[in-house]
Amino acid sequence: MSPRRRRKNNDGLLVTFGVLALVVLVLVKVGQWMSEHWWTLVVLGLLAALARAAWIYRQIDRIRSARLRVQGLTYSLDQIDAMHHGAFENAIRDLLARDGSHDALRCGGRGDLGADVKGRDPLGRLWVIQCKHRRDGLAGSAVGTPDLQTLNGTGRPVHGGDVVVMVTNGRISQPARDFARSQRLHLVDRRLLDQWARGTSPLWGILPAVPPPRKSPRLR
Repeated sequence: MSPRRRRKNNDGLLVTFGVLALVVLVLVKVGQWMSEHWWTLVVLGLLAALARAAWIYRQIDRIRSARLRVQGLTYSLDQIDAMHHGAFENAIRDLLARDGSHDALRCGGRGDLGADVKGRDPLGRLWVIQCKHRRDGLAGSAVGTPDLQTLNGTGRPVHGGDVVVMVTNGRISQPARDFARSQRLHLVDRRLLDQWARGTSPLWGILPAVPPPRKSPRLR
């Protein structure tokens, strides 16, 4: 090794040792200061606890506000027809929450496997809902058998639904109605949607032949 390279290496080691020594000195000084001012740790701990409590309060308040927003929620068919399909799914989720589903969730989108909204009713039944929005309402294309076949193939086997529902603001073809009846699928067409969205009765109080809960509901 040349003298120049050896000198450069030695200089690098000196710089490294100097930095380490400085770090150790700073840590020692900080430790000494903290031991003399231990109460600062208590203050910092209290401030952290207060910040955490404030965050939790904000989350609880947000959830409470969301619940209050859906209480007494209603929609007219004109409002529903004017919605984008994503807003329609949100509206169905909010109506389900209004009815008492505390875990109502919009899950529609690419890869949703036939479920746009899911949620449990107060009796513990899991509702799996597919939403078909028609911008032209009754004048739009009818929900057909293929749509229900997709829902039937995933609603119970994939999502584990107790009640599997198709909701639309439009029409449902007669062959689709026949298929739904044979497969125990529930249909909410424009007329039934209007009754549900305008009123305060829960969906499970409007639909006929809703299956009973698998077991007794937990006391809340």
